[in-house]
Amino acid sequence: MNLAAATNENLAQISNVLIYSSMAVYTLAFFAHIAEWVLGSRSKVGRTAAALAGSASSGAPAAAAPVVVQGGSTTVLERPKVVTRAASGTRDVPDGPGAAGGSFKGDMWGRIAVSMTVIAFVVEAGGVLTRALSVQRAPWANMYEFSITFSTVAVGSYLVLLALKKNVRWIGLPLVTTVLLDLGLATTVLYTDSDQLVPALHSYWLWIHVSTAILCGAVFYLGAVGTILYLFRDSYENKLASGGTPGKFATSVMERLPSASSLDKFAYRINAAVFPLWTFTIIAGAIWAGDAWGRYWGWDPKEVWSFITWVAYAAYLHARATAGWKGRKAAYLALIAFACWLFNYYGVNIFVSGLHSYAGV
Repeated sequence: MNLAAATNENLAQISNVLIYSSMAVYTLAFFAHIAEWVLGSRSKVGRTAAALAGSASSGAPAAAAPVVVQGGSTTVLERPKVVTRAASGTRDVPDGPGAAGGSFKGDMWGRIAVSMTVIAFVVEAGGVLTRALSVQRAPWANMYEFSITFSTVAVGSYLVLLALKKNVRWIGLPLVTTVLLDLGLATTVLYTDSDQLVPALHSYWLWIHVSTAILCGAVFYLGAVGTILYLFRDSYENKLASGGTPGKFATSVMERLPSASSLDKFAYRINAAVFPLWTFTIIAGAIWAGDAWGRYWGWDPKEVWSFITWVAYAAYLHARATAGWKGRKAAYLALIAFACWLFNYYGVNIFVSGLHSYAGV
């Protein structure tokens, strides 16, 4: 074994160590997020926000902001920001106080969870980088490499939103849970030793086409999380508006999330923002196919399902802008579209053979 081969093998081993290390740190972040939600459920602020949401959804006039007298001076506490529901309906509902429920301990554990997520992200990104150095190419030529890069980009997108001061810390728990599942599947079922590319992949389009596909999938995932939580929160608000009494666990969780309106807008804006990039991804893939195989479109299963995914998201965006198809109906279309993206990645790669099967698992 020459020196270059030995160096590449050592880099591959370092990459594996870093990926497993990131899983350990993500696990710590997972438990910290659990602590944030558990301690936040005991918050009086959370219960106050729920009471305000109940009075707003029932049509009762808004109460004046609470006043606290301290040491002879009067302090007016700010009421939660009220937003208008994006789906059909007229009720105004305030955003919840967040997973920490406004409590000091809950917020402390939430900050610890975010800190652990940042550390895990840096370690995982290091694992992706050393994987690329070990083979001296883009680190996404097979499903294992795609998976570890996908979860890295998903976490990175979440951290960027946090850095921009967006109210997205509620994504933390479902995100780290999904990342742990993704990395567990990648390291046990999808793992592939470092190897060189087949001739068809030796192109600069690998960096362009596959990197944009990964970024689109990561952002589509964040939109799907927002959509799922929107459906739960919308059902919760509907039950309150109809005079029902949700269970204690549902109330504890739902009262701390953003309103259905905010979740609906978040999912829509995320999907709408990344849809043009997904369109570019398909176009870039067609150009690459023309260079590699001499035709731009050949009805290969991967090409077909990429186009189906595009049509599904286009239908969602059209429905979202059409009267009568806002809210839950459009949300179902968004989930169908993301399911198409998932099948395009897992189902087509594992169960369907085609020109894109060269990378293996």
